[in-house]
Amino acid sequence: MVVRGSFPANVTTGSCAVYPGAGDDTAGGHLRSLAPFKEWTVLPHGKLTRVNERIVTVVGELKMPLLELPRRMTVVRLRSGDLAIFSAIALREPDMAELEALGRPAFLIVPSVRHRLDAPGYAQRYPNMTVVAPRAGAEKIAEVVRVGTTTPVFGDPAVRYVEVAADSALEVDGDDGLTIIVNDLIGDIHGESGVGGWLLKVMGFAGDDPHVPGPVKLLLGRQKSEVAQRFRRWAERNDLRRIFVSHGDTIDSDPRGVLRTLAASLD
Repeated sequence: MVVRGSFPANVTTGSCAVYPGAGDDTAGGHLRSLAPFKEWTVLPHGKLTRVNERIVTVVGELKMPLLELPRRMTVVRLRSGDLAIFSAIALREPDMAELEALGRPAFLIVPSVRHRLDAPGYAQRYPNMTVVAPRAGAEKIAEVVRVGTTTPVFGDPAVRYVEVAADSALEVDGDDGLTIIVNDLIGDIHGESGVGGWLLKVMGFAGDDPHVPGPVKLLLGRQKSEVAQRFRRWAERNDLRRIFVSHGDTIDSDPRGVLRTLAASLD
């Protein structure tokens, strides 16, 4: 029996890493060789991984000149049993069958203009899916996929959409606490070696600790205070369990302290 709002127990459990995105899913706009795919295009990826009773995720890989960029799709099961998909990745058919067995893909969240790569393929595969985009990026995202709303109503008080400085985030309450899913506002890339690792550090996407990537911080401008305020608000939650970022490792060690430090870096 599947509990409403939760996944069946046979979904793989474990942890995974994520990737430094930009342009369209390539490092912050510095690598723009990948335009949004017009049809279903499968790039290398791993298996769906269960996080808790509500969330599963999968890690893919973009091979760029000198760089291999991991990227993450996060799927949240709503109370209705439908799925909200954050930053989509086209999967192999057996893996798509596994995803579809979890629920009906009902919402596609394109978190920013830099994460449109696989959105057209999902919109074609699921024509009744509601595409969600941040207000500030909706016009650009609408160039490649029809945007349904900038203020989604999930019908589930435990799952909330938040727009922060033209980027998207989700707040998800689960049995193990609060999970925050963010896109480009926080990076946690470290331990990368070779030329690729060096380039990521030079471009401001890699470091020893979670950080607001340098190029992102520059683009925020006057919106830094808005982001800092949001980080502090999330840090007030005693039950904050983890933060998923699109560009780096999951932050699950003192996530509240990390948010406070990041907020201070924007003051």
